[in-house]
Amino acid sequence: MLVTLKELLDQAKIEKKAVGAFNGTTLESIRGIIQAAEELNCPVILQHAQSHDDMIDLEEIGPVMLYYAKRAKVPVALHLDHGSSFERCVQALRLGFTSVMYDASSKSFEENVEETAEIVKIAHAVGASVEAELGHIFTSEVVQGEGTSSDSTDDYEDLNDIYTDPRAAKEFVEKTGVDCLAVAFGTTHGVYLTEPKLDLPRVARISDAANVPLVMHGGSGVSDADYRIAIENGICKVNYYTYMNTAGGKASKEYWKDEETPLFYDSMSLAATEAIKEDVKRAIQVFQKL
Repeated sequence: MLVTLKELLDQAKIEKKAVGAFNGTTLESIRGIIQAAEELNCPVILQHAQSHDDMIDLEEIGPVMLYYAKRAKVPVALHLDHGSSFERCVQALRLGFTSVMYDASSKSFEENVEETAEIVKIAHAVGASVEAELGHIFTSEVVQGEGTSSDSTDDYEDLNDIYTDPRAAKEFVEKTGVDCLAVAFGTTHGVYLTEPKLDLPRVARISDAANVPLVMHGGSGVSDADYRIAIENGICKVNYYTYMNTAGGKASKEYWKDEETPLFYDSMSLAATEAIKEDVKRAIQVFQKL
């Protein structure tokens, strides 16, 4: 059942729960995500990150995601993650996505406000929701053949310069009309390298000031206990990809461990789908407090 992001997150805010947002980069991951949500009878957000265009383009994977979202037995929001241009956001809306994230967090506050407000006008005109980002979320990524590339709290003298300021969040929401806001409080995108130092009280202050559902990007290394505190403090959407993706990769590797296993790709893909489903189920159980 296809729904908007706003519908899901407004209800999650009331219930002090969070809806999991999972990137569907392959058919296996899309099927695993939807199956997990249906088995738990929980809403879910199926999303495509613009950074994954090198794996598969939005024009190709979007219709597949829309097909699975529409036929799902649970509410599903179809979301563009980290859209960096007006053109890409409009493309997602035309494909049937029910929400887009416009990420201008690397720009000045004034530019972020001005550009995000324009996307909000466009999306709201067609009944879709908008997510934006304020502050800097750390990144840790594996670069093939080059090890890892990352930044962390140790790279900044004053974290107040990069963490989301509650007063700025209030002004941003009022001026843009966004439906939800991704905030920076110490989480990290990508592969877990060091234990994150989370400013969880800041989340509550931002929530009180902005009064919209908050989004957590970069859950690598975050404990179940810290997830639950963050959700209690106002996080209503959690982006989750790295561990789900790793679960599928490990299952594929395990499948080929026995040299006598027939080299059938379709059988291996089923094993990967099952592993992704189970990992997504575990995450949803944490986010929904099951």
